[in-house]
Amino acid sequence: MWMNKAIIYCRVSTNKEVQQTSLDRQLNELEMLAKQKKIEVIQAIEEVASGYEIEREGILEMLSLFKERAASILLVQDDTRIGRGHAKMAFIHQLRKLGVSIYTIHDQGELQLSEADTMILDIVSIVEEYQRRLHNVKIKRGMAAAIERGYRPEKNLKANSSGGRDKKEVPIEEILKLRDRELTFHEIAATLRGFGYNVSKATVHRRYQEHQAGVERST
Repeated sequence: MWMNKAIIYCRVSTNKEVQQTSLDRQLNELEMLAKQKKIEVIQAIEEVASGYEIEREGILEMLSLFKERAASILLVQDDTRIGRGHAKMAFIHQLRKLGVSIYTIHDQGELQLSEADTMILDIVSIVEEYQRRLHNVKIKRGMAAAIERGYRPEKNLKANSSGGRDKKEVPIEEILKLRDRELTFHEIAATLRGFGYNVSKATVHRRYQEHQAGVERST
């Protein structure tokens, strides 16, 4: 079971000898913490990088493992090892979304965030939720606008059971029909997404322009 498995993450900012000693100490202390908590460590990741950097191979590898459900617990010396400043908050937010528990040497158990950090993460979560709702509202409005203007999706679009379509399968015929009904490219993209086509406004616009250019060349 991945629920009681952990990844150890150790980080220092430079290659100096004293920092290497710090890496070794972090690893030893985190292995002891895992033993105390009866947690199985599946991998230990050591990294030399600034905590302000987002593009860190080690931490990105760690996030990938959590996304794959290889483990559910992160063991770190303290929250500054995850990152500093905005980078720290971004990574902790991602870990929370993945359902990862963070254990630290500093807390001798689960990470205890400051009130300020907790407030920031709560605000980010609220904003993301409203962005998701707004996205869904846009899709519904696009679909409603298309149907109001006479578009009948059940007569045109086939059910998409694959959960998405690639570029070649973007239905240009439907784009043209919706465009004829004076829908904007944004509304067309929202309508098609509502019926399972993973397309953006830019993709719809590009496919329409490609088609029009092809028509002009053939005349």
